[in-house]
Amino acid sequence: MYAAEAEYLAAGGPGSASFALLVPYFAPDVVLHQADSLPYGGIWRGHEGLKQFFLAMSQAWDAFEMVDQEFLSDTSPLVVLTRVRARARATGRELRFPILQTITVEDGRITEVHPFYWDTAAIAKACSTG
Repeated sequence: MYAAEAEYLAAGGPGSASFALLVPYFAPDVVLHQADSLPYGGIWRGHEGLKQFFLAMSQAWDAFEMVDQEFLSDTSPLVVLTRVRARARATGRELRFPILQTITVEDGRITEVHPFYWDTAAIAKACSTG
């Protein structure tokens, strides 16, 4: 899924690339939970919700690179530690931060994702011009 996500974003992401690259990895009723304080916060449901999430992410970030990933479990729920290097679109500020995710998988497809950010306030500040 992470390789498909990188391919999707490298191809231009929302509005440019086909979301079909990601469909095989996500259940039709997938639920993605993002901290409300993030610019792309909220609960995103289903494939259409994920499309909207990636659009919101692309509006917040000019670059978002998953530099390093460590899988801390190999059974559902998966636990993945990702180190990110990102550049905010609105401010040009660059950040490095970890995200710890729990990922529930059923019948080979992702059904639920809970990302946990170390400092959501720093991310929100970097993405805001206000």
